[in-house]
Amino acid sequence: MSAPTMPHPGTGATGIPRPPRRAVRAAYASALSATLGFVPLHAAWALGVPLWTDEENFRAWYAEGGGPYLFVLCAMAVLAGALALSLVRPWGLVFPAWVPLVAERPVPRRTLAATAHALSAFLLLYTAFAAFVTVTQFDSADAIFSPWIVVYGIPQFLVWGIGLLVAARSYAARTWSRR
Repeated sequence: MSAPTMPHPGTGATGIPRPPRRAVRAAYASALSATLGFVPLHAAWALGVPLWTDEENFRAWYAEGGGPYLFVLCAMAVLAGALALSLVRPWGLVFPAWVPLVAERPVPRRTLAATAHALSAFLLLYTAFAAFVTVTQFDSADAIFSPWIVVYGIPQFLVWGIGLLVAARSYAARTWSRR
């Protein structure tokens, strides 16, 4: 008996195995970490709310462009959440009918998988960097954000990065040889 396959939207064709349950859970955990874990706190900072910060350092940093930078990071996190879900949903195989110019065409699978792998690597490296900076600059007078934010941030980034890696590896294994 063969493994269940995913339908290709708009074509009725199948052929790509469905993602394993662990990959689906990892993708959703990654997407939730990116959107519900990252965005609310960073959006508050983007709006100028100095939650868990040194208010004086935060105000100076914010005045130098911190707000727009954080809004861009929030938008990128939402896109990263969509990327994670695309690895386990049919729209990661074939573009939906509502997408202009590429509607119902195959998604460039190697590009999607490579992007997800690269983002996962970046997130995990950033997590290690953030932990290092927190330890080495724990009591710095120049710190903008409370060093205790790492208690929230490190686990959240680990879930995001590892979940994305698991989903990307599954996607690559299921799709690369079936092109």
